[in-house]
Amino acid sequence: MIGGRLDFSRNPLLVFWETTKACPLSCRHCRASAITSPLPDELTYEEGVRLMDDISSFGQPRPVVIMTGGDCMMRSDLVELVREGKESQLSIALSPAVSSLLDSGKLIELRNLGIRSISLSLDGSRAEIHDSIRGIPGHFGETINAASRLVAMGFSVQINTTVMPDNVEELADIALILRQLGIRVWEVFFLVSVGRGEHLKELTAAQNEDVCNFLAEMTRHGFTVRTVEAPFYRRILAERTRRVPAAHGTNGEVHGGLYSRLMERASVLLGPPQREVVASNVPTRDGKGIIFISQNGEVYPSGFLPYSVGNVRSGSITDIYRNNRTLISIRNGEFGGKCGVCEYRDVCGGSRSRAFSHSGDVLAEDPGCAYLPGGF
Repeated sequence: MIGGRLDFSRNPLLVFWETTKACPLSCRHCRASAITSPLPDELTYEEGVRLMDDISSFGQPRPVVIMTGGDCMMRSDLVELVREGKESQLSIALSPAVSSLLDSGKLIELRNLGIRSISLSLDGSRAEIHDSIRGIPGHFGETINAASRLVAMGFSVQINTTVMPDNVEELADIALILRQLGIRVWEVFFLVSVGRGEHLKELTAAQNEDVCNFLAEMTRHGFTVRTVEAPFYRRILAERTRRVPAAHGTNGEVHGGLYSRLMERASVLLGPPQREVVASNVPTRDGKGIIFISQNGEVYPSGFLPYSVGNVRSGSITDIYRNNRTLISIRNGEFGGKCGVCEYRDVCGGSRSRAFSHSGDVLAEDPGCAYLPGGF
């Protein structure tokens, strides 16, 4: 801790472990390019136990480990791995796919081991949108049922939504579904063209600005909103909590039609807001407070940034995180272009994944951000 803030040069807040690439779904935008069966080189049970011991050696405050995939439920040793993680004094959350593997017996077993938080993906408010993205007919209904069941079982449920041109107009309707389910934590992923989604179209910078301003408004309806690959959301929260007029966007420009349409729909569905905008004050980004470990032990700044900084089979995750030169440069804000001179460089810093996807340079400016700092 430094002055009451987490020291992200020493410890990450979140460690994402892609426990397997195996998954029963075939989502069009899948970062992992998941497949139906495990790959032969995924970390073994013994290697997974050593990894969690190593993560624990970060010391206090220990990172939260998110077991993801693929589908983490396709690890036959998932319960044993969770048990070992708890023995290593780690907090663990799960990010499974919605499938028949998400059965109540296994969930009760995991809850008894201390699992409290589970995230599910919902990418549309209608079956035709969600199912077309997820690649499984009937998956929308299964997801709604699974979320309702998890809430009833006492889990803290987070809904993840990947926003892209195909579903961006659905956001207000998805917010209504979350309210109806009694779910308040909403993590919105901004598509980066990697993995199976390499050929999908991302939102424009102006659309990103509109969506982030809309999401800021959703905090006024009681939602805890987080973003993935849109750290500029925190800049927008800072602008709004300094009372920048809600009708204006970055650099004084009027919000676009997307923002207006989303807000009009939200007004109809959710009614008037109940409070002021609630800002997040945890300035994480790819490689700063966040680290990703792939199924074969390769370490990346995030799951959307396929730029290896080491492998846990040949090195310690603590040493990799603290001492890799690229990660240090990311945390120091050694960026090119407008990100390098932006007054929000520390609180935001741009999506390193999107910068790399577009330019091949981890430290380049983020083309998905519409903000122009002084001098540009």
